[in-house]
Amino acid sequence: MSAAHQLVVLIDPVARRIDGESVRIAKDVLCAGAQAKICWPQDPQDFAGALARRGGRRTVVVGDDHTLLRTVTLLHKKRELDRGALAMVPVGPADSLELARALGVPMGAVAAARVALDGVAQPLDLLVDDCDQVVLGALRIPALSPVRVPSAPPTVWGAARSLVRTLVRAPAPVAAAMAHRLRVEADGVLLSDLDLPVAGVSVASGDGLAQVVVYGRTGERVRAAARAVTVSGPVGGFRYRADAVVGGPVRTRTWVAAAEAWQLVLPTPGAPPRTPYRA
Repeated sequence: MSAAHQLVVLIDPVARRIDGESVRIAKDVLCAGAQAKICWPQDPQDFAGALARRGGRRTVVVGDDHTLLRTVTLLHKKRELDRGALAMVPVGPADSLELARALGVPMGAVAAARVALDGVAQPLDLLVDDCDQVVLGALRIPALSPVRVPSAPPTVWGAARSLVRTLVRAPAPVAAAMAHRLRVEADGVLLSDLDLPVAGVSVASGDGLAQVVVYGRTGERVRAAARAVTVSGPVGGFRYRADAVVGGPVRTRTWVAAAEAWQLVLPTPGAPPRTPYRA
């Protein structure tokens, strides 16, 4: 029996709590189409242990973007990304599945489980930073929000929500926003320096390289493709959003592109639709 039909299915406990019905349906579809070992890890340590014991089986993760990112990060740190393709069944709120959607994973338990069984392993690029953290989609360093004096001290929760909203937005030249002063280098070529305010920076992997865009305050954009991108900021550092994770503040960070570093099982181009699954 091929690895594609010997599965280890890692079900994130958050997915089970949020949408147990989708988890059940995905499990039924996978077990009907392959020899599947179902794992119910209770915490990150259990998850890592189950992943380490996967053997030669194809790994299917059931959960959201954080689940996929955790899996790829664990395999990267063990230098095991080349040991087989991953598949994903996305379960969670829509805003927690933006990365999976962008990568081409079907939205829906039945469709995604069918692809995990019958899809094609596609090699994908990623970025690795100088702390050995991976980025599967893109990272953004948005413009700073304007500073306002509040009528009352903000709560910690309110401040956290404001930070996340700022980091989620794509960089755009907004007159009211305070610009960053960032030094951006692509393979040693200077794209922006600390004396030139910018509205934001985005970096994504593609075509085996890091695709970087520096957004100017008046709408201009500087683009480059490089193997390594280094961003440095002022003494206070800068924050960034990489996939579903908010990082920083850091004074400097370098991201290096890794071409075809991992494989994700995606729909077969032109494949006929399967018979609908009946729960």
